[in-house]
Amino acid sequence: MIDWLTAPLEFGASLRALVEIALIGTVGGAVSCWVTLYRVSYSAESLAHGLLPGLVAASLLGLPILLGGAVGILVAAILIAVVGRLAGESADTAIAVVVTTLFGFGVLLALSPETPPGTAELLFGDLLGVSGTELVTSAAISAVVIAVIWRFHDRLLASGFDSGAGRSLGLSPGLMSGLVLTLVALTVLVGVQGLGNLLVAAVLVAPAASARMLTDRFAPMMVASVLIALLAGVAGIYLSYYVKVAAGASVAMCLVLIYFLTAIVSTAGIRLTRPSSLRA
Repeated sequence: MIDWLTAPLEFGASLRALVEIALIGTVGGAVSCWVTLYRVSYSAESLAHGLLPGLVAASLLGLPILLGGAVGILVAAILIAVVGRLAGESADTAIAVVVTTLFGFGVLLALSPETPPGTAELLFGDLLGVSGTELVTSAAISAVVIAVIWRFHDRLLASGFDSGAGRSLGLSPGLMSGLVLTLVALTVLVGVQGLGNLLVAAVLVAPAASARMLTDRFAPMMVASVLIALLAGVAGIYLSYYVKVAAGASVAMCLVLIYFLTAIVSTAGIRLTRPSSLRA
């Protein structure tokens, strides 16, 4: 049993992957709770998928993937905001068109003859290929996300639960929603290296969705969400090592499995607190 647990740790790639997934799980689990509270799951997924052209362009130009992701997510956010505002009641449809267009453009770039090998990693991630420099960058971004959550927790909570009450306290609902989406964007930059453009959305939605079925209090929900993300991440790394499948896909699959198991547990009436609407 001890050998089974320690075997993956003997390889530097697996150890770096565990550190990376710990960072992704911590920030992803925490931010996913705010995604759920502010009901911006669709926007979060849109940002994650819309940055593909930036990732591919960085790969073509030989630039750091994170730099391309940052530019890509900025362009995607601006386009989504502008189109959503102009479309009015049809905002969701317009955003879907923008995201599909960006994703399609990214795929076209990826099919370019000049595209270097390994482009598939931009879609599905490469946890086992994370370098030490990328770990340091992920840690720095993660620290910023956690610090912002810690600093603005009360304001985000007040505006998220009752936008009217938030206004009475001088909080702009639009500004708070923008802050949440900024946290989402930073989390995507952390997660896209390991989970890729297609799978990073899983860690922004699944952990909080699972935790929400176990508790109706926000603080326990956030703790449970982070633990679920970490559990799925570690389980995914071990599954990848022993079954010889892609690490990013294994993590995403574990997140989905935990969601379904949590749904079964919740249906059976086992919860951390009494079922009701989400409370602070």
